[in-house]
Amino acid sequence: MTWNSSDSTRPSAARAVVVHPEIRGAPQTGRSSLARLEEAVRLAEAIKLDISHSETVSISRIRPSALFGKGSVERIGAKIAALNAEIAIIDWALSPVQQRNLERAWHCKVLDRTGLILEIFGARARTKEGVLQVELAALNYQRSRLVRSWTHLERQRGGVGFMGGPGETQIEADRRLIGDRITKLKRELKDVRRTRAIHRATRQKVPYPIIALVGYTNAGKSTLFNMLTDANVISKDQLFATLDPKMRGLKLPSGQEVVLSDTVGFISDLPHELVEAFQATLEEVMEADVLLHVRDIADPASEEQKSDVINVLANLGLSVDGDRTVIEVRNKSDLLDQARREFHINSANRSNNRVVLLSAASGEGVDQLLFSLGQILCADWKTLEINIPWSDGKTLAWIYAHGEVISRNDRKESVNLTVRLHPRDANRLNGGVLK
Repeated sequence: MTWNSSDSTRPSAARAVVVHPEIRGAPQTGRSSLARLEEAVRLAEAIKLDISHSETVSISRIRPSALFGKGSVERIGAKIAALNAEIAIIDWALSPVQQRNLERAWHCKVLDRTGLILEIFGARARTKEGVLQVELAALNYQRSRLVRSWTHLERQRGGVGFMGGPGETQIEADRRLIGDRITKLKRELKDVRRTRAIHRATRQKVPYPIIALVGYTNAGKSTLFNMLTDANVISKDQLFATLDPKMRGLKLPSGQEVVLSDTVGFISDLPHELVEAFQATLEEVMEADVLLHVRDIADPASEEQKSDVINVLANLGLSVDGDRTVIEVRNKSDLLDQARREFHINSANRSNNRVVLLSAASGEGVDQLLFSLGQILCADWKTLEINIPWSDGKTLAWIYAHGEVISRNDRKESVNLTVRLHPRDANRLNGGVLK
């Protein structure tokens, strides 16, 4: 099976071949081989490789020496040579022996799925924290492989060094030096966690609920984040367009103020090196009061992507079936046909505010999401009836800023309000007087 990229050839891009191994008789995961191949191609395109050829290769069993059988290795090698490809992407977690043997047989650089994702993260990291996390993940990955220089790649590249050309700094092939660097990085990331803990403690004094966006990569989290907060976070139709976390304040129609956090997207078979290294970033998810699980509901693999996200959260110690509040945001409703729209609308109507259908691109359904958030966050709010003298404009303004005014009756000397307030804020009112 083959799949051809519609992307035009980039003259400056390195030529690459993408191969997705399909093990005959292996348990089915729900995704088709074509869908998995497409995702692997998009991952490769995310670091601007020129995909000269891609295919799915069916194998009867995994060969410890090279993953593929001798015939497949020779056939793929001939294709790589004919295309003059510099890089072979294998959509699989290769062992160091398999990677080395394939590189020798094909005379080109071989990247497995883990190495490819790390390369993307290395190219995208911008903050100091992100750079540290990527380097730690890369070093843990490389420790068993010992990076070698690849002088046949003559184009200067960024990233974390898996496809480095002449002139780029490579990690020395020395386990002791790598171990020393890992120790130093962990120490620096410990300082990052300490700083984050201070910031969280400061927020808890306010406190504002934290709403964390989670979901499969390219599900539309950053587009939704921008729509809700008028932020300018990079939002592209591209895998892992957002790497470094962003946080912004948001005021709900109920009057509740919250902190919205945009996080890195998840992906199937997320390398364990990344799960461990990005623990500091994902602490925002761990601390969140509500998770907004953003799904690309128009993607044929949406259900499988949902399972992947749940599995990653489970690895972090979070269960969506536990006491953590999760709103499932079914995004990209504008791409659905009428029958599928009706199905998801009915599903949302039966969900008690736990499912929302919307389009982050057009804004359709965003108001319903904000309403659902308000209903969930205000579930334990107290309803009070209070009289405020007209002379106390400060308290009146404070109530409108912090609570939800259900009814109002203006009288001659006072205003009578029925309001819903957070228990903390309700305790600040004593007989209608702000403490």
